[in-house]
Amino acid sequence: MSDRYDFAIVGAGMAGASLAAELAPHASVVVLEAEDRAGYHATGRSAAFWEECYGGPQILPLTAASGAYLRDGGFLQVRGALYIGRDADAALLDGFIERFAATEATLERLDQSALRRMIPGLRAEWTRGIFQPACADIDVAGLHEHYLKRARRAGAVFHRSQRVTRIEEQAQGWRLAAAGGMKLQVSTVVNAAGAWADEIAALAGIGPLGISPLRRTVAQLRILPEPPAQMPLVLDIAGRFYFKPEHGRLWLSPHDETPSAPVDAAPEEWDVALAIDRLQSVADWQVEAVERKWAGLRSFAPDRLPVYGRDPRSPNFAWFAGQGGFGIQTAPAAAKLMARHLLHGRVDEVQMSGGAVDLSQLQAETYAPDRLI
Repeated sequence: MSDRYDFAIVGAGMAGASLAAELAPHASVVVLEAEDRAGYHATGRSAAFWEECYGGPQILPLTAASGAYLRDGGFLQVRGALYIGRDADAALLDGFIERFAATEATLERLDQSALRRMIPGLRAEWTRGIFQPACADIDVAGLHEHYLKRARRAGAVFHRSQRVTRIEEQAQGWRLAAAGGMKLQVSTVVNAAGAWADEIAALAGIGPLGISPLRRTVAQLRILPEPPAQMPLVLDIAGRFYFKPEHGRLWLSPHDETPSAPVDAAPEEWDVALAIDRLQSVADWQVEAVERKWAGLRSFAPDRLPVYGRDPRSPNFAWFAGQGGFGIQTAPAAAKLMARHLLHGRVDEVQMSGGAVDLSQLQAETYAPDRLI
């Protein structure tokens, strides 16, 4: 079987699906997924939230530009986010405020009495907080399925169980082969392979960018008393844990970032135990059971910024990778921005809520792969 396409996207997680949806109305697109279902790895294991400050000030423009699409599509449910700290963490909290002072992020300082109203059973040593009222849960599965359907309706072709095994450069593009027996001729390869991004580049004879997979663990706990449904997402300002209520249970992470090979990630008992130990230092809650636990790989470039753009060493090879834990909350803006880049502006400009940032300039200067070569 042999076909020719304008673009072959490697990976059908949130990155690949959203980009396919933006490209397909304007070009022929094929998406190759190694697993037997799309979104099996990072996308399918995310406890994602839309949080203005997540990823830092250089990610915030993508998050802000994605907000309207997510809200209008019904993919967000407002929860609020609460960063908490002890007296010893005062400098961290002050620094957090200062870091985002020049952005559009809405942040409110809270005292201990306000924290106690939001977190029942909070221990006395947690005295300071910063509240972000706009934070919202994301319907990850719904958003991913939305992009898959949009892409298919526009003509994108998806092939599952097709792990790419060979990428050979030719005079006018690439020849791809996959373990499932598929062979393709394509003009441009787009690397949206997440934890496997550097491996895909190696198949194409292109040097790695140092995109590193880091394991993140989440556990679902049954606790007493049951967490109130309206409790915000709670994050340690020192980066040691976060938790939120979910259908009468508590989703808890030790905020781990353990280096890993690109694999089907599994949780480690130590990380779950560490998360529970840290939780018990926060609130006077009784952990009745660990009902579920899972892990996923979040992939980062060395500077922890995303990589969007054509590789200058081989312009028909493009990167859409290194999106860490912020890839889902920024998906609408990132996909549109990348499609504009690949199609030379044939996609509508990405709109910012306040028009404060030129996203195309960010893509060219801050997110481009050139900076890592």
